[in-house]
Amino acid sequence: MRVNHREPCRAYRVRCAPIGRVVRDWNNDMHFELPRVRIHSLKDFIKHYLMIVLSILTALGLEAWIEHVHHAHAAEEASRQMTAELRHNLAETRESLQKNEATLQLVGKLDATLIADLKDGLPPAVINQHIRAQEHGFQLNLNWPGLPSSAWDVAVANQSVSWVEPANLKKFSTAYAAQRETDAWVQHDSVLMLDVPRVINFRTDLDLGRDVDPQAFLYTVQQMKVTITSMKNNLQELEKHLADAVPDETQGSR
Repeated sequence: MRVNHREPCRAYRVRCAPIGRVVRDWNNDMHFELPRVRIHSLKDFIKHYLMIVLSILTALGLEAWIEHVHHAHAAEEASRQMTAELRHNLAETRESLQKNEATLQLVGKLDATLIADLKDGLPPAVINQHIRAQEHGFQLNLNWPGLPSSAWDVAVANQSVSWVEPANLKKFSTAYAAQRETDAWVQHDSVLMLDVPRVINFRTDLDLGRDVDPQAFLYTVQQMKVTITSMKNNLQELEKHLADAVPDETQGSR
């Protein structure tokens, strides 16, 4: 822009014009627009240069502040979502533990009866009578939680997990890692000690009112007891990690 010395008011307006302005285009990066002024002396140059530097530093500081606010908001939202999800999983885990404990009590009672009868040398017919009296305890009712992890997956996908406080992030990652390990164990190892076809055969015999071999039946009951106990132990370990990640006033009963 030219300065007309014959128009002092116009010249005054030019000298008082802003040094520059910061433009924020939300579709692009922040940039700085310089005014078009003439430099008449070294002093004017230095002044103009310092103003430019100050404006650039201001723009960079504003950019950093905006990024910080965005990251803090994203981290807060991610933490809220993961906390809610883990609390749900903790409640589901505790419910599964209660159901498995109830099943284990029935199987354990049947197991104790069989051991006592066999040690006492009772006839198979008498032992079968005792089995039928407690056949409701012969059930493989394994229960485990679904353990969703969508909140963690989303936080990893949009990188907001990297802005969560390190201490909280460690708890979250430990809890979700424990969930993955439990899921893998349930899918691949939970029934390794159990002869499932034999369980089905014995269940069929009992439903038909047929006698079973007490010794072979005891072996299967023992397998069921070990399997349910293993499930219980794994869920208790998971419960501990979940409770550490999202502590609440509810105390585990196990």
